[in-house]
Order: sequence, then C-alpha cells, then structure tokens
Amino acid sequence: MSQYLDTALEIAREAGALLNDYLARRIGFELKGDFDLVTEADRNSEKLVVSRLREKFPNHSIVAEEGGGGTGSMPDYVWYVDPLDGTTNFAHGFPVFNVTLALERKGELIAGVVYDPNRDEMFSAERGAGAFLNAERIHVSTASRLQDTLVATGFPSRKRHLNVNIHFYYQLAMLTHGVRRAGAAAIDLAYTACGRLDAFWEFGLNPWDMAAGLLLVEEAGGRNSDMFGGPVSLRSRHILSANAAVHPVIADLFTRIFRGEIAFPLPEMANT
Repeated sequence: MSQYLDTALEIAREAGALLNDYLARRIGFELKGDFDLVTEADRNSEKLVVSRLREKFPNHSIVAEEGGGGTGSMPDYVWYVDPLDGTTNFAHGFPVFNVTLALERKGELIAGVVYDPNRDEMFSAERGAGAFLNAERIHVSTASRLQDTLVATGFPSRKRHLNVNIHFYYQLAMLTHGVRRAGAAAIDLAYTACGRLDAFWEFGLNPWDMAAGLLLVEEAGGRNSDMFGGPVSLRSRHILSANAAVHPVIADLFTRIFRGEIAFPLPEMANT
C-alpha cells in the first residue's frame, strides 16, 4: 500500500509549492456561483495533481473539487482531491490552506495526506499503519471533560445566514475553552488527529474535504461519526470527529440540541 501513500506525499508537496508561488504573487479570484471563490491556483493545482495521479495510476478514478477527475477502468480505486482546501483564506492571503488527497479502495479509505505548505507540515495516514506529522507518529488528545476542550467547526459560503450550525457553535462556545473557525476542514481534522484540537464537526462537507482527515483521525486513535454518533460516510450530511473520550459526550449534546434542548439561549440584540 505504501506506493499509494508515497505518491500522495510527493504530489501534495509539489502542489503545495505551486500554491505558495501563487500566494506570493497575490493573484485575484473569481466567483463560481454567487458565493464560492475559485482562483487560478485552484485550477492549476488540480491539473498538476490529476496529471500526476494519471501518470502513476492511469486506471484509478479521480473525484476532484474543480471537476478535473474522471472514471478509470478500476472504479474500486477512487482518489479524492482538494487541490486547495481553504480557497477563501488563500484569496485573502490568510495562511490557513492545504492540499489534500485520499485513496478509497472498495469503499474503504486506505491512504490520505493533508499538506500545509505555509508551515511545511505533512500529515499522512495509511490504513492500519497509524497517522503521522512529518514522519512522527501522532495521536488524538487525552482530554476527557468537555470543559477542558478546544474544538472547531466551519460554516458554508452559501446561505450562511440560514445554517443551523450557529446553535451548535454557541452551545460549544459556552461549554468549552473555545470554538475555532479557521476555514479549512482538512486542517481542522488533521489538528484533531494530532491533538491540537479535541474535536471538529461540520455540516455539508464534500468527500474531498474530509476523506484524508477522517482517516487521519481514525488512525490517530480518534472516532468519526455523524453528529448523532451514528455511522459516517463521505456522503454524510454532517460529521463529528473527536478523541474517544469526549466523542460520546459531544454526540449526546448534539442529539439534545437537534431536539431543541438548548442550555444557553442565543443572546438578544436588545442586550447589547
């Protein structure tokens, strides 16, 4: 299996160097639809990643964010590619973005990488072989009480004002050391895997946003589920990833929030 991971590591590093070159030039951005940003860097990073995968594994299928993939003659092998996770950050020069690739075989994630070119941090995982940061083994945190945790989430670009996540965000903000919202799901999942965060949840992610990160968390000893604590897949409507101790605590809290059992009502504007 290492051939797959070795290839992903090499490609991610090359794509990351390309992104840093574009970042230094402060290129502009376009809108795809009314809200989502896309840049020349997204497109060219994807071209690079897809072409390298095609060279190495011409029969594998590729699912890429900007649509540059395709179906190969071995559909049991599927690469999920986000050539620039955190495009909005990138477009504004905010240094939280990454390249992420993951390989699924017969519906099971077997290899994945998340590369942060700003910090030269390469997170990698292989099924059954553990999770690593720059070749050093990583593990999820050991926090066991919700009040001792630092957690993260994200919000969509489109119809953000209608997203119910504000209710979950506020409850966790009141019950933990804080909620971070950095704007790059793969980084949030990688940070959960290495213990910088204790948990991450989000609604409406795409397969390429979370594929590598889910494997990282699992191989680092954490747990992945939907927000009710049930089974999760790359097509789930929402996800929850956390260390094994706080995962059931947060899943129980989320179940109660879904039922409308909110401990901390949102503050009224009249109180300002």
